[in-house]
Amino acid sequence: MRKIFQHFLIIFSLSYSQSLIPKLYKMKDFAFDSTAYKGLKSNMVSDIVQQGDTVVWLGTGSGLAVLKDSSSIYTINSKDKLSANLKDTTPLGGVTAIAAHNKTLIAAFAKSGENITLGNGLIYSTDATGESIDWLYFEQPIDTEADSLAPFAKRFFKGLPITVKEANVTYDAAISGNYIWITSWAGGLRRYNITQKVWERVPLPQDGDQVLNTCESASYENTPSGYILKNFYLNPRDPVDGGNHNHKAFSVVAYADTVWVGTANGINRGIIGANGCVDWTHYTPSANNFSGGFVVDLAVQKYKGYNIIWGATVAAESGEKNGISFSIDNGDTWNSTLIGKRAYNIEVSDSIVLVASSTGLWKTLTDNPLDIDKPWARYNQVKQAIKLGSTGVYDMDEILSDEVIGVSYDSRSYYSKSAIIWIGSWDGLARAMDSEGTNWKIYRANFDPDKVYAYPNPFSPYDHNQFQGSGYVHIHADVKLSFVVKMDIFNFGMEPVLQKQFDRRQASTGSLKWDGKDKNGRMVDNGTYFIRLEYDQKIKWIKLIVIK
Repeated sequence: MRKIFQHFLIIFSLSYSQSLIPKLYKMKDFAFDSTAYKGLKSNMVSDIVQQGDTVVWLGTGSGLAVLKDSSSIYTINSKDKLSANLKDTTPLGGVTAIAAHNKTLIAAFAKSGENITLGNGLIYSTDATGESIDWLYFEQPIDTEADSLAPFAKRFFKGLPITVKEANVTYDAAISGNYIWITSWAGGLRRYNITQKVWERVPLPQDGDQVLNTCESASYENTPSGYILKNFYLNPRDPVDGGNHNHKAFSVVAYADTVWVGTANGINRGIIGANGCVDWTHYTPSANNFSGGFVVDLAVQKYKGYNIIWGATVAAESGEKNGISFSIDNGDTWNSTLIGKRAYNIEVSDSIVLVASSTGLWKTLTDNPLDIDKPWARYNQVKQAIKLGSTGVYDMDEILSDEVIGVSYDSRSYYSKSAIIWIGSWDGLARAMDSEGTNWKIYRANFDPDKVYAYPNPFSPYDHNQFQGSGYVHIHADVKLSFVVKMDIFNFGMEPVLQKQFDRRQASTGSLKWDGKDKNGRMVDNGTYFIRLEYDQKIKWIKLIVIK
């Protein structure tokens, strides 16, 4: 039986029918500086997408954010109920997918339901690089009970209608030619026809099928209802309930006449034909020798005339392994690397391959992507130590997370003469100050820049900011003068727990933080603790709740 992964829960409910074609809304005259929230609202950054000469779009846990230049981040305001007259607002929730092509951008949103995450729609713009942006808003694509016969490429196929937004979250998107492709666990693979302005479901091979040809007339039977795809039923339920894991889509890339889709049962290559039909080839770990059947991300590396296909493959069946799988011959043969590493996101550029994973950021060390045996190196911890003029001190910060969940390789001249790297984590966004990642600029939510506080609060050393075997709480204080910050921690009875000093003259000092341990290295008990900070000739106190 397939594993249920930590980032989502799969439950199907076939009620609450809604319209097949989403309603359209416009949000006009979006001006970053005057209408958006300045800064990040969440430190969780999973998607990083470049557009134009300077823009960086960010998918965060609290909405869509944008970096217009090297320092100014804006998070677009959000609202649960959107209407035709609403301006400068996105759907409520976290961003689960972003795709950009030239000036076109699409972003998907999700929010928590009573028991499960639900898709909360998409926004789309054909000119997303300017100061003022016109958006179209689509409700999450769903079906009606009557949609058991779905139109596709001027013909039809049979399928189980997905009539609710629960578990119907858009996890990836791609823009190519006349189509926007999106993937969803319950909703499967869908596409938006830009010319016809309509969404449609797209059939994928059933679990046991190696091919599905929707472009051949012989694949259809002539019925009173029209030409219907023979011996096919689109059903994203589990196989024990008559469904197919390969109809649960998670990742997608598209270019020219080709689309690749990662599912809970492998990788699918589609060649697009007349009227938008697609002929599919289905690749699986058992038949094609890649590491895991659950494919959470895909990337296409264009190198010297080759299209190298990369997949972040996660173990889903007994005998499978986490890792990265790749093909240099359009899927005819597959190889696996980084075995044992849980990958989230793959970024490629010319000969460069970067992998964001549960154990950090990895980079290939070969200059020839066609090499089968690929050596890898892991970047060191993301730390910021920026010298503040001639003051003798550093502006210091650090990402306190083993996991890197998003990565982007930026070769635009605006940010650097040489290419740089952006990474997203559960603990903020970071931009490498050099290609080797020896120093970084870190961006994070500044909840109240004028106050001293600890975050998260309450703090769990076993759940929050997990890094190298410990969990950390951040301490925010705007230190201006002192070389050294003194920190004393007391329990509820005002008994001393730990005393520590942070020297801002030493670049290796890192950020103000506490790992929840006392002076003997023992984890403290649950309860209330008081943190005394001494700096800039003043004393500040913070109350912190520790809950393990």
